[in-house]
Amino acid sequence: MKLPATIMVAILSAGSGLHADEPFRVGLPVYCAFGTVCSVQNYFDLDPGPGRLDPGCGRLSYDGHDGTDFRVRDLVAMREGVTVVAAAEGVVKAIRDGMADVSIRETGREAVDGREAGNGVLIEHDGGWETQYSHLRSGTVAVEPGDRVEAGTALGMIGLSGATEFPHLHFTLRKDGVEIDPYTGADRAWTCGSPKSSFWTEEAAEVLTYVPTGLLIAGFSSVAPDADAVRRGEQRLGQSAWDPEALVIWADVFGAQAGDVQSFRIVDQHGRALLDNQSVLEADNVSWFSFAGRRRPPEGWIPGTYTGTFEISRAGKTIISKTVPILIER
Repeated sequence: MKLPATIMVAILSAGSGLHADEPFRVGLPVYCAFGTVCSVQNYFDLDPGPGRLDPGCGRLSYDGHDGTDFRVRDLVAMREGVTVVAAAEGVVKAIRDGMADVSIRETGREAVDGREAGNGVLIEHDGGWETQYSHLRSGTVAVEPGDRVEAGTALGMIGLSGATEFPHLHFTLRKDGVEIDPYTGADRAWTCGSPKSSFWTEEAAEVLTYVPTGLLIAGFSSVAPDADAVRRGEQRLGQSAWDPEALVIWADVFGAQAGDVQSFRIVDQHGRALLDNQSVLEADNVSWFSFAGRRRPPEGWIPGTYTGTFEISRAGKTIISKTVPILIER
């Protein structure tokens, strides 16, 4: 797998040529467009107790999470292919491939007992460091044990193998067998406000700024959509539709928080509001899928372009706003 020269230059300059007097750093472990195709959904859990604390002093993690999750927006993007790359130079210690890409909501955790990481690659680096790349897509692992890799070497593609419910790369950094958060340099002994010692390269840190809440994808459906079906690419209307039974706008979000105000609005081709729905979220949700819509009027839809807008505001400030158009034909 050959990466474009622009990304290769960034990755290689970020992670190769490490000298003895330089600190260990890791570059981007994925080749992906952040903010549109990929997002960091779960961060390292820095709370040593039963709670959760992410490196931004938020709760975008879960109890005991020992890595950083690079999520692909949906299974459509996963099938198109998102390349996982070595974050630093080293030697491949172990691999696994051949596990199916299927959510544990379908199989149950017992089906992956002892293989929770799914397909993956483990790389040893100098000085007792390791990086692990988990949940790779079946049949895409591109290295073998003993291979020496440079930063930016393609390892495989993001998948849905092992104990996971959505396509992502679980990236783990270890020092002498202990998991380390690359954002803070801590191993769960960190509290909000304490100093941070990032292990990301400068180039990676610029891309991986902390995002507590974000939109994965939004669109229209003609039915009350099921989240899993939409994430598979089903129950979606494209850029146009023929007099659908309903116009339903949906949104898939990460990091929604209690007290957030979400709103759905659908406007016709003349600027008239057909739907204006607003509600307050009652709980924190690392993963949040929601929708609202209107049934087709008895006389049918007037042909033309309709627009749907989804927004989330927090403390009076809009933090997500996405507008999607659709052409209705008859």
